[in-house]
Parts: sequence; C-alpha cells; structure tokens
Amino acid sequence: MSMWIKKVAIDLGTTNVLVHVPKRGIVINEPSVVAVSTTDNKVLAVGIEAKEMIGRTPDTIVAERPLKDGVIANYRTTEAMLRYFINKAIGGVRLFRPEVMIAVPAGITSTERRAVIDAALAAGAREAYIIKEPIVAAIGADIPIGSPSGHMIIDIGGGTSEIAVISLGGIVSCGSVRIGGTRFDASIAEHIRRKHGLAIGDRSAEEVKIQVGSAMYMQEPLKMEVKGRDMISGLPRTIEVSSDDTTEALQLDLEGLIDAVKKVLHDTPPELSADVMDKGIIMSGGSSQLRNLDELISQATGVACYVADEPLLCVAKGTGLALENLENYKRSLSSQR
Repeated sequence: MSMWIKKVAIDLGTTNVLVHVPKRGIVINEPSVVAVSTTDNKVLAVGIEAKEMIGRTPDTIVAERPLKDGVIANYRTTEAMLRYFINKAIGGVRLFRPEVMIAVPAGITSTERRAVIDAALAAGAREAYIIKEPIVAAIGADIPIGSPSGHMIIDIGGGTSEIAVISLGGIVSCGSVRIGGTRFDASIAEHIRRKHGLAIGDRSAEEVKIQVGSAMYMQEPLKMEVKGRDMISGLPRTIEVSSDDTTEALQLDLEGLIDAVKKVLHDTPPELSADVMDKGIIMSGGSSQLRNLDELISQATGVACYVADEPLLCVAKGTGLALENLENYKRSLSSQR
C-alpha cells in the first residue's frame, strides 16, 4: 500500500540519511552523498551508489556531501538528495504530497533552518517540520522526555556532536561541537600520515576507526593492516596500525568533546544535574560506538554513561515517533511551512 504513505521522517545527517515511515520503521539508510557531473551539472546518483564513486571518479563527475557539519553547504544538491529519498520512501505512486519532518542540529541558525524547510518543500513535501536532534535522539533512545526530570543525551553524528539536558520536552541546556565521525576519520588519517609517512583515504581511515579505534588505551591493543601510499616513494605500502594509534590520533577531538559535555553540565540547574547524576548520560549516534568512549566520558565527568540500543537509528526512530504524535511534540517543534 505504498501510495498511502503520508508522513516521512528524515534524519538528514552529514554522513548518512535515514528515513522512517510510520508502521514500516526505517526504510532507508544511505550515505548522504550526491554524484554530480561537472559538464552539465546533472545529478547522476545519490546515496549508496554515489558513495561508491567517492575518490574513484573521472574529472567529469564529482561526488559531494551536500551537508557540512550538520548544515546545508550546497542547497541544490541537498534538494535533489531529499527529493530522491522522499520518492524512494513513498514508492512510485504519488497521490498526495507527504508531511515531512526533518531532524536538525540544535545549534543551527534560523537561516539554516529556513534552508532545510525550503529544500524539503521544493523536494515535494506538502508541509515540512523541523525538530531538534537532541530531542528526537532522546525519544529514539526511549528516554521519557516529557517527564519533569533532567535527562542528558550526547548524540555523536558524522558532522556534529549534540549535547543536551532535556526536561519537560524541552532543551534546558545544550551545546553543539563540530566534532564527529568525519573529524575522527580525518584525525586518524592525519596521524598515520605523520607517524608512518603513509597517505590513506577517508574510507580506509573510517575502516581503521571501526576495526581498531578506541577512545582510551587498551590493555591488549587491537591491530590491523592498512594499505596506503608511501609519502616518499609514492608507491603502495602496507603497515600495521593498532588501537593505540587511534587513541593518540583522537586525543584532541575527544578533549574538545569532553569540554563541551562539561560545559553543558555546568550550565544545567542543580536540580536537573542531580537527576543526570542519578540516571547517567545516554549516548546515541554512529560514533558513540567508538570503543571505550562511554568509559572515557564517565571518567571525565564522574557520571555513568551508557550507549543507547542501535545508536545509529535513534534520531530517525525518534523523528518518526514525533511525527506520528505531532500533537504531543508541538512545543518541541520549530514552525512549519
């Protein structure tokens, strides 16, 4: 019955776009990449297909990420990407235009918000709602956000980390830092280049992060082999990297993240801080899965820290729930049309 889909919830991420449709759950989880031909500016591919092209395209095709640090960097490609994902989610027959809700970083400006709404309307939405990521991440992580007590969430995405204390359905204090998965990958690549004289691509760096990455030094470091280009000879070479390499590489990024978390705790009224101490901090987002990051944050703040179930899906699931129960979340929304 694909033609009856009237509501589409979108987690418009810097690295991934997830689409949630009521009663069907998450129907799309693809990279936020668009491949464009430089000759006639045509969109050639979106999502998985376009990501395959990154770093492997002839000069006439560029694979670009239309969002940077959680906000729209290229309006036209964002619109094309949204249209593609909305159409794909609804299926072929379009009897009516859907209501679309999009999750955005809490720190974005009204101009940036406007751009997201405009892009969604241009991409075929009848109405577009915007909701803040920490709120939906919390809903998706099963945090009872409507209760009159403080809950802290850290959502670590590709482009940004959003940190917020939520009470009574609203954000009490929040912070957003442009530190996330993409930044982690870049720091790992940079470190391997400096330490081993080896240039590796973004994908290999991400691979290293996932396979052996750790936020803290491990008693028994994990190891893996990575291929790259020798900076001096220019020839391919394989080296072994360990989790220690990643811990060292991520030192500054993680410090930046922890400072932001501490600042949000510092800005939280004492009653609510006490709640956070009791319940702990919940982490969501793909990069919350970095080994020992929960442990590092809990050591740095003195507050227990837990990773949500299926952290990558929290924002999308939460956006879907908010869209299904619009009435209850009206207060958390930034306005429509």
